[in-house]
Amino acid sequence: MQLHKLIVHEYLQGLGVPGLAGAAMLVLALGYGLVGLLPDWESLQSLSQQTREATEYLAKVEDGSVAAPVVPQRQLDDFRSKLPSQPQATVAIDKIYALAAQERITLSRGEYSLGVDPKTHLARYQILLPVRGSYPQLRRFLHALLGQLPAVVLEDVELQRKTIADTELTGRIRMTLYLSRS
Repeated sequence: MQLHKLIVHEYLQGLGVPGLAGAAMLVLALGYGLVGLLPDWESLQSLSQQTREATEYLAKVEDGSVAAPVVPQRQLDDFRSKLPSQPQATVAIDKIYALAAQERITLSRGEYSLGVDPKTHLARYQILLPVRGSYPQLRRFLHALLGQLPAVVLEDVELQRKTIADTELTGRIRMTLYLSRS
């Protein structure tokens, strides 16, 4: 069924100016609903989906089928609890010397300074050790040091040879041993 232009024209004339204004307002309202409200409705649907997923995840955490997420403060507390305490600094230093002896590395008398890190409030033992040994020995020593003392941070390693033909290196290792203050 096709409408002729004449019928539509007569119908619009019958509506008059108020009727045309009402029809225009109806078209504008539909346009606003599609353009303005549709994205908000889609956003609401997305938030509802996220809420359902979060509720399901929470139920799984409460059941124990999923591990609870690690809270950053708990991570920091776990990290601090694994650090050696300040009175155990001598044990850690003895461990450094034992690892060096195991690799037959000569450690000369070092420089030690104890301080407190202002950001983390952890005690830090700054250690500067003159070393002497072959490159493979020093490398194994550093690898064992970092593997067995995770609270140690290497800050600087300086190695040099007196001559090219020398197999023995001399140098310094600067490290920091972090300690809990409890």
